[in-house]
Amino acid sequence: MPVSGEIFVGGARLTSAERFHAVNPATGKRLEPAFSAAGPDEVQRACSAAWAAFDAYRETSLEARARFLETIAEQIMALGDELIERVIAESGLPRARVEGERARTTGQLRLFAQIVRSGDWIEARIDPALPDRAPQPRPDLRLRHIPLGPVAVFGASNFPLAFSTAGGDTASALAAGCPVVVKGHPAHPGAGELVAQAILAAAAAQGMPDGVFSFLPGPSNELGAALVGDPRIKAVGFTGSRRGGLALCDLAARRPEPIPVFAEMSSINPVYLLPGALADRAEALGVAFVASLVQGAGQFCTNPGLVIALEGPDLDRFVAAAGAALADSSPAVMLTPGIHGAYAAGLAALGAHAAVETVAAAAARAGCNLGHAALFSTTAEAFLADGALAAENFGASSLLVRCPDVAALRRVSEALEGQLTATLHLAAADHEAARALLPILERKAGRILVNGWPTGVEVSHAMVHGGPFPATSDSRSTSVGGLAIRRFLRPVCYQDLPDDLLPEALKTANPLGLRRLVNGRPVQV
Repeated sequence: MPVSGEIFVGGARLTSAERFHAVNPATGKRLEPAFSAAGPDEVQRACSAAWAAFDAYRETSLEARARFLETIAEQIMALGDELIERVIAESGLPRARVEGERARTTGQLRLFAQIVRSGDWIEARIDPALPDRAPQPRPDLRLRHIPLGPVAVFGASNFPLAFSTAGGDTASALAAGCPVVVKGHPAHPGAGELVAQAILAAAAAQGMPDGVFSFLPGPSNELGAALVGDPRIKAVGFTGSRRGGLALCDLAARRPEPIPVFAEMSSINPVYLLPGALADRAEALGVAFVASLVQGAGQFCTNPGLVIALEGPDLDRFVAAAGAALADSSPAVMLTPGIHGAYAAGLAALGAHAAVETVAAAAARAGCNLGHAALFSTTAEAFLADGALAAENFGASSLLVRCPDVAALRRVSEALEGQLTATLHLAAADHEAARALLPILERKAGRILVNGWPTGVEVSHAMVHGGPFPATSDSRSTSVGGLAIRRFLRPVCYQDLPDDLLPEALKTANPLGLRRLVNGRPVQV
């Protein structure tokens, strides 16, 4: 499938007069072809097509929808090296990382196919009529979850596949029965287009309605604003900066009909080094920490951007080991010139801060858009006095907060904003300290890890990749894992409907064979 630079609205291919190019961040050179930039007319057409497709798509059978998701995965794999090479050219990411991300992308599509087939996400509930109940009879009440409507998905810069055109937002929205309109990220329009072609090929092969998917490339903020503002869009999925996410939340809230936005935005993912763990393995922790920090040039939303520990010689051992490992690390190409520029500015601000010490940094190396890793240190008192020290610097930098005692450690913890993750490194002797921290961390984070590193996010039923603001705009759900489907569903109750008018999921005979709650008890007939 050659990259054409076109706009995809359902099965139609469109062009526009306004064009833009991707840039190879490793060389700074412009990539061909030129891409058509979608505008208001294309937004209107895509949203109109999605709305026209909604009622038909939301009532497709569970098997048909699951097979559609699996066919998307098959079509993505069929793109072969053409997709891998285009992602590498547009992102600067190494081949192994891109191939791994492709596997994650297809894996989460297959996971949602399993979820769709199970029907558990419908959460069917039946409270049969009680005509003889006194003092008043009870009507027949039946509940199922239905999709919200067309969903706008914004491609992410740091995951050109797994959080973009066919990423977790798209997979979970399609699984829920929602048509999707993707606003492609301008940094990787070629990769986005290839995946869009795969989705549309799958839609055609599986007989899905026209308009179930559209792809709108373009670099302007106005394109995203027009998409969120269209009255036929009923929800938004976004991964990116806090500023971008809050702008979309504001647009969605100011609509005549406000709509939900699930925006994953900002997290520094605190790592706690408890005393027993430091005493047992300070040097090993220092080396492992740096390996996590520099992975992917630090361009992960779960990057360990904050380390919190008690002062002492064991912490000094950790710092020495981490510093040595960091000095030996090789700078990596960052995803875009803009991301690199913002990261460099963040490093400069930390380095110039009067209360911050530069502990170690990767050796300087000439090259285009290289992100040099760095570790900084400050005191608990300084950290609590200046909220800017808790800001995310997207890249391979981290700040160590040295606490004089447990009370200061708790104060630092209470002062943190919402996070995607919080990590505890502990030994058996640290269990009591960890137990005291857990209530705080449960309030602050969506995922709590022990003796691991936050940069690996498993795509599974129990995963939570979300958290209190500003990690996400809605801490009740997740953008990774089976629970992500709930973002795009709402409950509907049917009272006293004749059986032949009820949806299949709620008919008395249970033709779908679902697990249902009947009078509050699980039943499968």
